[in-house]
Amino acid sequence: MSTPRLTAVLPDLAPWRSSRDFRLLFYQGTVTFFGSFMAMIALPLQIKHLTDSPLAVGAMGAVELVPLVVCGLYGGALADAVDRRRLILLSEAGLGVLALALLVNSLLPEPLLWPLYVVAAGVSALTGLQRPALDSLMARIVPHDQLSAAAALNGLRYQFGAIAGPALAGVVVAWAGYAPAYAVTVVGFVVSVVLCGRLRPAPPVGGGEKPSLRAIAEGARYAWSRPVLLGTYAVDMAAMFFAFPNAILPFLADELDAAWALGLMYAAGAVGSLVLGMTSGWVSRVRRHGLLVVFGAAAWGLAIAAAGWFSGIWLVLLCLAVAGAGDMLSGLGRATIWNQTIPEELRGRLAGIEVLSYSVGPQLGQVRAGTMAGWTGTRPAFWSGGLACVASVGLLAALLPKLISYDAHTDADALARRAAREATDTAGAAKEPGAVKEPDATAV
Repeated sequence: MSTPRLTAVLPDLAPWRSSRDFRLLFYQGTVTFFGSFMAMIALPLQIKHLTDSPLAVGAMGAVELVPLVVCGLYGGALADAVDRRRLILLSEAGLGVLALALLVNSLLPEPLLWPLYVVAAGVSALTGLQRPALDSLMARIVPHDQLSAAAALNGLRYQFGAIAGPALAGVVVAWAGYAPAYAVTVVGFVVSVVLCGRLRPAPPVGGGEKPSLRAIAEGARYAWSRPVLLGTYAVDMAAMFFAFPNAILPFLADELDAAWALGLMYAAGAVGSLVLGMTSGWVSRVRRHGLLVVFGAAAWGLAIAAAGWFSGIWLVLLCLAVAGAGDMLSGLGRATIWNQTIPEELRGRLAGIEVLSYSVGPQLGQVRAGTMAGWTGTRPAFWSGGLACVASVGLLAALLPKLISYDAHTDADALARRAAREATDTAGAAKEPGAVKEPDATAV
């Protein structure tokens, strides 16, 4: 294979080369996701161990839902009002404290159940506060024409943690218990706080607007007025609500007599996503990102349905990997549309809505999966949810045709954001003639 062809397939590293803050967030995300996924797998396993109930495991989603909704919306308004770097740093430190609480509880002679739900709710609240600041920062530190490439690279760092974390967590919990898994999470957050402290300040545009219900409503009105944005939120929420089976994977592993493969089952989706991400060089040349959103979500649903039908563990793992690739494809389309079209002064609040679209869905999905598994069994919870996902995605695509027709080269909002970013970069270059300019973290 020739070098040009290989370059066209491999991930585009332009954001890595052009932005110091992007590199710092890449390192930070890699470390955090690895540690977080260790805890993410250990936590439901510990609840299963203490209760042996799919409903108790699925209840995590219900416990996490309200804090995520409230703090996600407020965190979006906060990200438009304060220094985003400071918000990221403080919330990351808070997440580290909660991980420490899990570690302490696991070391008790008889670990308690209720702290697991309290920590799950606290993690959900802090994540809701932090993610809008993280997500809205990306369009500041990465040039406009590199946003698709940045989304692909961010997906790779996430998938590294999603593969290595669950796979290692399954082994660690089986052989050494829950405490070592939580200890790795604590160390990861310590490293992450250090990296976040090195980010450049990111103050709000024009001094910012005080967080309020009116400010949140302004962001919601903007999202509602944009069918393309509305479509990205709706498709993702539908896909996750109907076809997010992570809460019942331990019970599927038991039915398949493959408890040894539970870590692999949690990691399989990330493997599929990683394969897509490692061959994502073509994404930078895509213009119709709405098609990626719809096709990826439909592929996710079909693969989850198939996982519920097969009885061989390796076929189930393959289906979960295909589902992960579909989710990654849809996620690349969503992230690119969001970063290409949303005005800087609303980016935090819209990022708060984005947090709800890709986080509330999985939380509700855990409740749906756990409840249905308790009523009808594990396998029907899989295949019925997958088929419902495909049907809902098809219906939303028909109701919101502008999502399908979105073109980054002709969409008015995307063209306006490109012009604004180019004007900012030109003004910055004019202030430093002859310098090699790296995107400024404070640029609008």
